[in-house]
Amino acid sequence: MALGSKYGTHRVIDPVGAMPQTAQRIDNDMSKVYDNEILIDVIALNVDSASFTQIEEEAGHDVDKIGKKIMSIVAERGKQQNPVTGSGGMLIGKVARIGSALAGRDLKVGDKIASLVSLSLTPLKINKIIKVMPEVDRVLIDGQAILFESGIYAKLPADMDEGLALAALDVAGAPAQTAKLVKPGDSVLVLGAGGKSGLMCCYEAMKRVGPTGRVIANIRNEKYVKPLTEMKLCHEIVMADSTKPVEVLEAVLKANGGKEVDIVINCVNIAGCEMASILPVRDNGIVYFFSMATSFTRAALGAEGIGKDVLMIIGNGYTKDHAEITLWELRENAQLRKYFEDQYVK
Repeated sequence: MALGSKYGTHRVIDPVGAMPQTAQRIDNDMSKVYDNEILIDVIALNVDSASFTQIEEEAGHDVDKIGKKIMSIVAERGKQQNPVTGSGGMLIGKVARIGSALAGRDLKVGDKIASLVSLSLTPLKINKIIKVMPEVDRVLIDGQAILFESGIYAKLPADMDEGLALAALDVAGAPAQTAKLVKPGDSVLVLGAGGKSGLMCCYEAMKRVGPTGRVIANIRNEKYVKPLTEMKLCHEIVMADSTKPVEVLEAVLKANGGKEVDIVINCVNIAGCEMASILPVRDNGIVYFFSMATSFTRAALGAEGIGKDVLMIIGNGYTKDHAEITLWELRENAQLRKYFEDQYVK
C-alpha cells in the first residue's frame, strides 16, 4: 500500500488538516495498513489516570458502564481520547504487521511492545472488552491499533512482568523529566506523591537533590505514608488537599523552614490543582505539570494574578531516554519494584 503521512495526518477524518491528536475523528480501519505503519494486536489499554478517574466517576464506579463508555468513545472517535480531559493513555500488544517502509527497524512480527505515544492520537478498534481493572486504570481488550512512522514504542523487557513494565512506562515521562530538572541542593515538592508517577518522581528527586537538598511529598490519603516512609522516598510528608492552594502553601512552608521550594512537580490526577503547584514555588522556580488534568489557562492566568515569575513546563509524556530511565528505577530499587508488583501486577 502507499505511504501515509509520517505523523498520521492521512488518517484524519474530521476536521481535515488537523493532527491526529487534535482531530475529532480518525480512520481506524485496520483492513488497510500503509507502508509506513505498524499494526498491533492490542492486549491492554492503560488509560491515563486523569481520564480513567473522570470516566469512572461518570460511570458511578460501575465496571460495565466504564467499558461501555470506552467502547463508545472509540466507536465515535476512532481512538481512545476522553472528550472531557482530552487525554488517552497507552497500550501494550503484539506486532501483527510491519509496513515495508519500516522493515529496517529493530522489530519483528510477534514482538510485544508498549506504545509510548498517547492513545489520544492512536487509531484503535476494539472488538471486545475482556476486563476492566479500575484499581490499575487498565482495560484488557481484543482489538487492534496502528502506530504511525513517527510513533515511539518500547519492546517489553524480558526481565519483568508485562503488567509491571506497563505500569511504569505509562508514566515514563514524569521521572525522566524529574531526572533532568532536579539539581543537587534543590528543594522539591511532589504533589500527588502516592500514585505511580508521584512515587517514581520522588525516588528520582531523592537521587538528584543530594545531601543538601530536600524532597517534600504531598499526599491526601494516609495510606501512602507507609510506602513513602519505608522506601525513603522523601524527607518530609505533608498532608494537604491540593485543590486548596493556601492549605498546601502553609504546609510546605512549615516543612521547608519557611521557604518556598525550587521545583514543584504536579502528579495529581484531578482538576483544580494549578495554584497549589504555583503558590509554593519561589520566583524564577520551576513548575512541572505532568498531570493531564491541568488547565493551562488557569495556570497561566493564576501565576499572573499572584505576580509569580515561574517557568511552567507542560508535562510532555516523552523526553529522550524516558523508557530506559523509568525501567531502570525498578531495576535499581528492589523495594519500589516490589511495591509496583504488589499494586499494579494483577
